[in-house]
Amino acid sequence: MGQAGTMQGTVSNFNEDTSGEVVLDSPSELSGRRVGFDAAAFAVSGLRFLRVGQRVDLETDAEGRVVAVRIPTMRA
Repeated sequence: MGQAGTMQGTVSNFNEDTSGEVVLDSPSELSGRRVGFDAAAFAVSGLRFLRVGQRVDLETDAEGRVVAVRIPTMRA
């Protein structure tokens, strides 16, 4: 098991079912890695959609699963 944390990246794909994929650029050791998120993680954001190219923060749990997708300037 790992440690919960936050990663940052750019939206590369967003589906109408509110799932998508992000290309990471932070932390640097994960730069370029593609990480998917599901509808439950997106629902936490309170947003209705994301644009390809938009910057987002991904919060992960101890197993590395994305549990929240957020806009860097918006905090709950």
